[in-house]
Amino acid sequence: MTKHRGGDRDIESGSGDAALYPNMTENPQIRWAFVRKVYSIVCFQIFLTIAVACVINFVQPIRGFLLSHTTASLVVLIVIVVSPFLVLLPMIYFRERHPLNLILLTLFTICMSLAIGMACANSKGKVVLEAAALTVVVFVGLTFYTFWAAKRGYDFNFLGPFLFASLMVLMLYCLIQIFIPMGKVSTTIYGCLAAIIFSGFIIYDTDNLIKRHSYDQYICAAISLYLDVINLFTAVLTIFNAEC
Repeated sequence: MTKHRGGDRDIESGSGDAALYPNMTENPQIRWAFVRKVYSIVCFQIFLTIAVACVINFVQPIRGFLLSHTTASLVVLIVIVVSPFLVLLPMIYFRERHPLNLILLTLFTICMSLAIGMACANSKGKVVLEAAALTVVVFVGLTFYTFWAAKRGYDFNFLGPFLFASLMVLMLYCLIQIFIPMGKVSTTIYGCLAAIIFSGFIIYDTDNLIKRHSYDQYICAAISLYLDVINLFTAVLTIFNAEC
């Protein structure tokens, strides 16, 4: 297989017909088109999340209602927390049925955005901006690193079992924190563990995007990366809030 001249530069630009990893048997142009499609969807999801979160935080009647701790606001809060899970199931089931998959993806993103907006509403503006900036830096850095490593023959598929086990431990830790709160130190430890785990997921899911996802799995690929970004953001936000 021939390589486009200036091969390493193609990793960053996504241009030409450069192979994404050694011994690539599929058409690089088609894989690059798939990669661009997935990142376009993820960018749309992130911008939609920012828009919804801004509405919640800057429209005072909405913010005031959600933070009022009345019965109505608690019911709305429960609906916001549960709604992403209710939409996620049909979205996964219809993930390859166009355009229903995109409609469900947009609805899922709005549900997640409401939850993120609530998290931001309970945090200081400076803390939110710091967490968002750090999340962007980490995500972009790990993305470029994974493309660079894949180009040189590294494979991160082995991370799957370790990340799954780590996620189970993290969920158990979270449950313990809910029912037996252990203070700011424990919350900080939770946030640091979550940040490390979801940083690992960014590498793992990006590697899958490069090598293993089929072209019909753009919804699954986009959901994975979007949730990685959101979970990393909430982990960093948890750390900063614990330190305030």
